[in-house]
Amino acid sequence: MRWLFVLLCCLAGAAHAEPAGSTPHKAYLTLIIDDLGQNLPRDRRVLALPGPVTTAIMPDTPHATEFAREAHRAGKIVILHMPMDPATGPYAWHPDLPLDELEKRLDAAFKRVPYTAGINNHMGSRMTAQPVAMAWLMGELQRRHKFFVDSRTSAQTVAAQQAQKIDLASVSRDVFLDDERTEAAIYTQLQTAISLARKQGSAVMIGHPYPQTLAVLERELPKLKAQGIEWIDIKQMISVRSNRAMAGHGKDGVYR
Repeated sequence: MRWLFVLLCCLAGAAHAEPAGSTPHKAYLTLIIDDLGQNLPRDRRVLALPGPVTTAIMPDTPHATEFAREAHRAGKIVILHMPMDPATGPYAWHPDLPLDELEKRLDAAFKRVPYTAGINNHMGSRMTAQPVAMAWLMGELQRRHKFFVDSRTSAQTVAAQQAQKIDLASVSRDVFLDDERTEAAIYTQLQTAISLARKQGSAVMIGHPYPQTLAVLERELPKLKAQGIEWIDIKQMISVRSNRAMAGHGKDGVYR
């Protein structure tokens, strides 16, 4: 009977073992801080955050070029935070502008923000819903070897969809941290992102350099590792997601 007992133990162990070739479930988090370039002492707090924060710098800010250089020296990924309608200003994209003017403004914005690896949209609820302009932008970014982050400021956005069509390296935002500027609300949004990362494997967060946001991040980000969350940079997140849409952005990996 001893052999039967041993056999049953082996079978029980096999039933609970990981399937061959399987890997442990991972939960990845990426953080982008928008609207940088306006206030150097404030923005430097972003550079001091303990991990691979992505710095999204607006071209029409007084310290755009200087802060991009500082962020680059600090080893942070720099992206252009491109103003789009309803944003205003000399760099902003609007649906009624011809493509040559859009190109002129994009060129000027890239010159203001050096060391950019990609872009994301600032505002843009109207602009990101324009298929022709977004298709042109994604082709232009591919030509320049830059990636795109869809901030998803509108449910009507077609930006990520156009990026996916040409297999441009891109990713979409999952959680805005600070639509409500209280530490309690920001903490709740951070926990929402953590829960989402555990559920779907990854989550992309966007926040702003508000004092309340930075206070929560300074306090909570060092705790991520102990919670089983891996904080990765935006380029790694693009690789993890392999240009596939999450459930909140599309169906079966395809952006809708």
